[in-house]
Amino acid sequence: MDYVKFGGTGLEVSRLCLGCMTYGIPDRGNHIWTLPEAESRPLIKQALEMGITFLDTANTYSDGTSEEIVGRAVKDFSRREDLVIATKVYNRMHEGPNGAGLSRKALMREIDASLKRLGTDYVDLYQIHRWDYGAPIEETLEALHDIVKAGKARYIGASSMHAWQFSKALYTARINGGTRFVSMQNHVNLLYREEEREMLPLCADQGIAVMTWSPLARGRLTRDWNETTHRVETDTVGHNLYDRTQEADRQVIDAVGKIAAARGVPRAQVALAWLLQKPGITCPIIGASKPHHLTDAAAALELHLAAEEIAALQAPYVPHAVAGFK
Repeated sequence: MDYVKFGGTGLEVSRLCLGCMTYGIPDRGNHIWTLPEAESRPLIKQALEMGITFLDTANTYSDGTSEEIVGRAVKDFSRREDLVIATKVYNRMHEGPNGAGLSRKALMREIDASLKRLGTDYVDLYQIHRWDYGAPIEETLEALHDIVKAGKARYIGASSMHAWQFSKALYTARINGGTRFVSMQNHVNLLYREEEREMLPLCADQGIAVMTWSPLARGRLTRDWNETTHRVETDTVGHNLYDRTQEADRQVIDAVGKIAAARGVPRAQVALAWLLQKPGITCPIIGASKPHHLTDAAAALELHLAAEEIAALQAPYVPHAVAGFK
């Protein structure tokens, strides 16, 4: 496993981040394809044994049960001080007023709830899951600053939003002397490259770590166009992200298949290698529901794509509508 600095911080993280949305009680929350704890634990253990030290989850994943499963696995399979644990906050956790969002009230409640579920005194990275149009960014940043100063989080990060919003947040923290976002978790893969226009250049300029979600386009980059899985059939988020651009995306998927066949490697390795070689990318977030998902991801670290292969992968892409946030 390779390790890199996390943006402009002194923190070191594994080059692969284990995405833990896959792990959770299936009938809790919105993802019926998740793996229950008995099936999740061997995969988390495998990732840790491979040297993956960076784990990402969220309070909303499977109604909090993802955090619970991760917390128990960390306690049983590793030392807390060896790991970088990240979680997120924003989505609705209970009905009624203040049950979601990034108000001071919501943040102070949800950080304590996440720490309890994770079974830890602190998280290394506390991320806002989306931009909250109903809460002033000044209020959100002040509350996050207080969470850091209280020792409940070491760093703060953000997730998918417009570049102007992230720029505003960085500027606001600077002029107010508060804790600054150190990372951006956003949507980047061969089927969705709109972040190359503004967000990735902004992050590079500001020394922001970039951890990309859905690096394999929710499995679409790993198989032939006509192949399907239970997750693809039941994943409403994936349908919302990709169904509108199927004609163009199919050409990209075919290009991945051709290079994978020529190389004699699985398609996942090619798609991940493209992302890992992309300037400014700190680490892709890997969702693993089978052991080979982790071994393929690790093998991608050693797969170097030639310039002409990268060009062939990128050539079919056409502009996409903004997806993954509002």
